[in-house]
Amino acid sequence: MIFNPQSPEGSGRTPELLALSRGIAVPALAAAFGRALAGFDDVLFDRAANAGAAQTPFLDGMRELRRRREDAAARFAAHLQQAWDALEAGTPLSAETVMARPGQQEAGLSLVSEHELESRLAVRNFAGVVLRDWKPVLARLDRRLACIAGLGALDADTNPIGPEHIGVAMHEAFGLCDLAAEVRLVLIKLCEREFAAQAGRIYRELDEHLAQSGVMPDISPLQRRDASARPAPVAGEPGADAGPAGDADPAGMQQPPAWARRFNAHWAAQADPQEGDAAGGSQSMILEALHELLAQSRDARGASATGAPEPRAHERPLSQHEMMSVLSLLQATPTETLRAAVGDQSESLAQRLKNEVLSGATRLGVDPGQARLDPKDEDAIDLVGMLFDVMLDERELEGRPRELIGRLVVPFVKVAMLDRRMFVQKTHPARRLLNSLAEACEGNTGQSQAERTLMGKVEEIVDRLIAGFNENLTIFLTLEEEFRDFLAQHRRRSEIAERRAAETQRGQEKLEMARARAALELEARVQDGMLPAAVLGFLREPWNHHLVLSLLREGEDGPAVGEALATADVLLEEVAQARRHVVGKPWLQAIQPQLRKVFASVGLHGESSTGAIEALHDTLQAIAQARPDLERALPELPRVSLPAAPEPEPVALDLGADVRTDAIDQADAERFRRMEIGTWLDFVDKDGRVQAGKLSWISPISSRLLFVNRRGIRFCVASPEELLVMERLGRLRPHEDDGAFDSAMQGVIDRLGPPSATLH
Repeated sequence: MIFNPQSPEGSGRTPELLALSRGIAVPALAAAFGRALAGFDDVLFDRAANAGAAQTPFLDGMRELRRRREDAAARFAAHLQQAWDALEAGTPLSAETVMARPGQQEAGLSLVSEHELESRLAVRNFAGVVLRDWKPVLARLDRRLACIAGLGALDADTNPIGPEHIGVAMHEAFGLCDLAAEVRLVLIKLCEREFAAQAGRIYRELDEHLAQSGVMPDISPLQRRDASARPAPVAGEPGADAGPAGDADPAGMQQPPAWARRFNAHWAAQADPQEGDAAGGSQSMILEALHELLAQSRDARGASATGAPEPRAHERPLSQHEMMSVLSLLQATPTETLRAAVGDQSESLAQRLKNEVLSGATRLGVDPGQARLDPKDEDAIDLVGMLFDVMLDERELEGRPRELIGRLVVPFVKVAMLDRRMFVQKTHPARRLLNSLAEACEGNTGQSQAERTLMGKVEEIVDRLIAGFNENLTIFLTLEEEFRDFLAQHRRRSEIAERRAAETQRGQEKLEMARARAALELEARVQDGMLPAAVLGFLREPWNHHLVLSLLREGEDGPAVGEALATADVLLEEVAQARRHVVGKPWLQAIQPQLRKVFASVGLHGESSTGAIEALHDTLQAIAQARPDLERALPELPRVSLPAAPEPEPVALDLGADVRTDAIDQADAERFRRMEIGTWLDFVDKDGRVQAGKLSWISPISSRLLFVNRRGIRFCVASPEELLVMERLGRLRPHEDDGAFDSAMQGVIDRLGPPSATLH
């Protein structure tokens, strides 16, 4: 992060308060970390006792931690002191910059070890948990510390005692110890459990002290809730970044999702103003408004459009017991027509479900001519049917993933009938389970072992739900917690894959740049086309290969690059002298060591390189003597893999041949250049399917933006201009990560909203 300490918004520095704040926070955080460390060896001993044959790493880790505990605690404190010193100097330290470890990243095409990547991701996860649990107090601390430091702003990346810097301090502390990868991850997880709450209390104490000292006293703290009494969302979980768990209201609504805001706008255009704001009101108000909207939609279409006959006096609605019995039969043994409706985008799941329920009632001895659906039960079927219609149509669900998600339709109709709060309560276990399962299935083609393992777990969860769900919703909570833990492990692997994708893209662009520069240098030296064959062959193959490798290792201004260019220039100068028939010159003597380096880069060493140099020497001498018959060819060179030019990266969408990105207004494209890493966008294909992409990396070479999917796999590399064209074509839009359930509900409201809408 580039930070400007001269922002005009900053107040004057207050050294006394800075010193006081350091005295309150830094020693307390260091002491809390030290106390947590003191208990970790016992935990490792318990882990070893339960690990069986895999106990050795934990025992070794326990001994190493005891040996280096004081050193680790001192290193933790040293980083916090360093970060605070930078704050007092007016140049806040970026936690991301420290974690990136400049030098290691730029070492040619080398990759960070998986052990190192997992450690970095674990401390980032720790930081995310602390930030979510203590977000309000940390937001106030950022402002108050910036105020007394005389800075315009601080954020999570530059707050010297914030969770990000604590994570870096932990990473450096444990990096001092010789620990197995699994042991280090256990220790970081223990810090999340034992140390995070203590850090939060220190934040609160410092924030209150600064407020009492008159530092921005007008910032009103939100009503506090004990962080230990509320569940923290899992890192990377859909909706986890929307705010801390404690921001939820008692009903579990949190901030209204996108579909509720859209619904409110539609409803406000129809409803009596005295009825109030549906989306901003209670859950019961939203539910009643939804039912009213469904009724209006049916009335607007007429009974024939729904396929449901007009109710007759002798008909009675099916009881809830009868409905549950029919749905349980469909859940255990879905009919072929219902299975076909899941795979057919042209058929309405809601209508098919209603037909199947009425047909299934006959198996219970109910006369189909005497029965109809209760309006509220019909509403539940319509909402769930349309919800799954939208999800299956708009999400990247094909083949086995589509079939597995489709098997959930009947269980979710039962949930909707038992507990209507599922539609309005974000924390409802059924919708949380559906969000997680949809995330695991979306775009999962089963190409990698990790994807196949994930799909296997999805199938297991769906099978257990189908077999075990009667009318007790507890099974959703049990399965959701189990699958959430499994998915968290998969996300960690996805984050590692994401970093690999960024490193691969960086390597490809460095290679592309090196090849382009080498091609320019070569063309400038061989453009006259009159060079002798041996010299031309030398420049086109071993020298070009050597120059590309030098550019990759050292960059454009590296000493090896300058030496390679100088070698070629000296060789060409000697060719020019030979053409002037200079006789008796000791050809190539000044650059023999450099020539040996060039030939060594393609595998010629010792006598082989001497023979190649002699061929160049004899060729120059033959030219000087005007004896072309004495020119010698280079010996056969080893077959080396010259770096191949990377294939042009396709953008996620076909922009069309008539679209020119060179005509784009650069001021509009600047918005994409300024986009923050981690931003999600929705990419819409020509069939209307939506895939979410996360901005993972921006090339400092080409300014192209790398997007990855939820499994960390690269699926789009595009320039800001190309992204702007996508946006104008309606193929790119901001991503609102409310989860699959809320996204589909927004689609349901869209279908219900316009007067001409149908129930699909």
